[in-house]
Amino acid sequence: MGTITVGAENSAPIDLYYEDQGIGRAVVLLHGWPFDGRSWEPQLHPLLDAGYRVINYDRRGFGRSSAPITGYDFDTLSADLDTVMRTLDLTDVSLVGFSLGTGEVARYIGRYGTDRVRSIVLIESLTPTFAKGPDNPHGVDAAGVDATQQAILADRYAWLTGLLGDMLNLDEYLGKRVSDENVRAMWSAGVDASPWATWACPRTWLEDFSSDIQKIDVPALLLHGTADRILDLENQGRRAHAAMPDAEYIEIEGGPHVGCVTHAEEINGHLLRFLAT
Repeated sequence: MGTITVGAENSAPIDLYYEDQGIGRAVVLLHGWPFDGRSWEPQLHPLLDAGYRVINYDRRGFGRSSAPITGYDFDTLSADLDTVMRTLDLTDVSLVGFSLGTGEVARYIGRYGTDRVRSIVLIESLTPTFAKGPDNPHGVDAAGVDATQQAILADRYAWLTGLLGDMLNLDEYLGKRVSDENVRAMWSAGVDASPWATWACPRTWLEDFSSDIQKIDVPALLLHGTADRILDLENQGRRAHAAMPDAEYIEIEGGPHVGCVTHAEEINGHLLRFLAT
């Protein structure tokens, strides 16, 4: 456990909290929004048991990292990842991104290449873009981003409750695949995030990663839930595969957006098999 300084805001450093556990080949975990690195708990034990060195860090503004009001764009977030990689001198790394973290992986490769990267895993991917357009009619537009930001400003706590319902498909899975206690823990992690960072990140949803993913020249695994209500299967999962035809693509039957919790056994099995190749 430690911190890595990635910049400064006024009189204070911008520090990223990270955990560096285990020995073996390195796996870097990039969490989703609006949570933090603790959301990888269902994957952490299997990865460590399988003999990997796991680096799990909190994005700026989330978890135990600093909470500046700047840097919530993929160029800065990928630069933060680059600083982590260089500071820890990581090579032959597998980058595993979930949701917003998939954008960080794509932009990192777009800007810094794959010299340090062995393979990538994108779970519920934002690529090639989440923005609404002719080829993505169910994507988000500026009005959708504005509406989300207004809901966060109006009542972040109530908004988060609703978001978790859609991220976990709680109408179907509460008490079956996810417990009340797990939902409360995720809600608490979301509440602990910086209000500014939570509000600022939706602006990144309009980013285009088409040119970034063209630079992916390492093995890639795409995992997408068939019941994802946030990044829907047809327009995100299958579109991502069409844009990355050389990637291995697997659909998690019944998986919601946060399938890493509800369908952890299935996802972990695919993740460990892919990393071992």
